[in-house]
Amino acid sequence: MKQLGVVPSHVTFVGVLSACSHVGLVNEGLSYFESMSKEHGLVPKPEHYACVVDLLCRAGSLGCARKFISEMPIKPDSTIWRTLLSACIIKKNREIGEVAARHLLELEPDDSATYVLISNMYAVAGMWGCRDQARQLMKERGVKKEPGRSWIEVKNLVHAFYVGDRLHPLANKIYEFLGDLNERAAEIGYVEDRCNLWNDIEQQHKDPTVYIHSEKLAIAFGLISLSNTIPIRVIKNLRVCNDCHNWIKYTSKISNRSIIVRDAYRFHHFKDGVCSCKDYW
Repeated sequence: MKQLGVVPSHVTFVGVLSACSHVGLVNEGLSYFESMSKEHGLVPKPEHYACVVDLLCRAGSLGCARKFISEMPIKPDSTIWRTLLSACIIKKNREIGEVAARHLLELEPDDSATYVLISNMYAVAGMWGCRDQARQLMKERGVKKEPGRSWIEVKNLVHAFYVGDRLHPLANKIYEFLGDLNERAAEIGYVEDRCNLWNDIEQQHKDPTVYIHSEKLAIAFGLISLSNTIPIRVIKNLRVCNDCHNWIKYTSKISNRSIIVRDAYRFHHFKDGVCSCKDYW
C-alpha cells in the first residue's frame, strides 16, 4: 500500500496487527501500532489496543500486556480484559488473571464466558474452592453457560454435535471409529491431555465420554461419511482446546486427509500432522 501511495485506514491496521499477533511478530506489531499516529496521523481505537494486548499475551509477555493496559489513554473494555484473562489461564498466571477477572466481572456480569474463564483460571491453579465459588456465583446470578458445539455438512445436511454427544443416529459407529483413531494416533506419539478443570475425585466419577469434545465427534463422523477426495470442514462455536488441536494434527496424518476447523478465533488448516496456525492461536 505504501509503495502504491494508498493511505492506510483504521481497518487496515486492525488487519495488520491481528496478522502480527497470530504469527508472533511482536516487535513488528508494536512498530506498526506506533506508526499509526507517528506516520499516518491515525488515533488508535479500542480495537487496536485490543490487538496489541493480544499480540503481547500470545507471546507470553503478560507483564508487558498489563503495563500496556495501565498506560492506555482510553479505558480498557471487556475485550481487552478477556484477552488478558484467557492468556493468564494458558500461562497459569493467577496474579494478573485475578486483576483481569475483577475488571471483567464489573464490565460483563451477565456474560457466561466471564465466569467460565474465572473458573478455569482457578482450576488450572488447583484452587478448587475458588473454582467452585466462581461457579456458584454464576449460578446465583442466573447466568447460563453456552455449551461447546460443532457442525459439519455432509451430503447437504448439517450435523451438530455436543461434548459426549450420543444422540446422532450413527453414534455407536462414530465412537467405535473414534476409538480406532485414538489407538492409531497413540501409536505414532499422541498422548491425551486429560482435562485439568476437574479435581482427581471428580475425574474418577466422570464418564470417559465427557472428555470427548464436539469437534472430535464431528471429525470422526466426517471421516466415515465423506469420500477421501473431500476435505473435512468443521465449525465450532468455542476455541478449540489444546488436546483437540493436537489430536486433529495426528488424525490428519494417519487419515491422510485435510481437516479444516473454524473455531471462535480463526481457521485451522490441518494436513500431514501440521496446522496452519503453527500451534499459535
